[in-house]
Amino acid sequence: MKTVMIVDDASTVRMFHKMLVSTPDRIIEEAENGVEALEKAIGTQVDLFLVDVNMPKMDGYRLCKEIRRNEALRAVPIIMVSTESANRDAERAYQCGANYYMTKPVDADMLKLVVSAVIGGGSNE
Repeated sequence: MKTVMIVDDASTVRMFHKMLVSTPDRIIEEAENGVEALEKAIGTQVDLFLVDVNMPKMDGYRLCKEIRRNEALRAVPIIMVSTESANRDAERAYQCGANYYMTKPVDADMLKLVVSAVIGGGSNE
């Protein structure tokens, strides 16, 4: 079983992303912001973070930096998802340690493909 942590302050976006990446062999965890995501991730096996950029309390860039600073989490892949589509936004995400950057609304097939490429498998493809 692989665990995907979906971090977004919008419940509808979390629900949509969960629908897209859920498979029988994946556990989906959800968090509303970066603080909650870090709290849930500590002591948990997370195989992938799917992170929104614009969130209250701790945005996606800061969360990404915090994940990379944490010994137990630093190797976990991060896909950042944002409404920000300028090249500088993607560059900033990569500078913070993101492995992949996608703009909202995400292309459903592309998200499934990227998640499967990063953590493998997926029975819903």
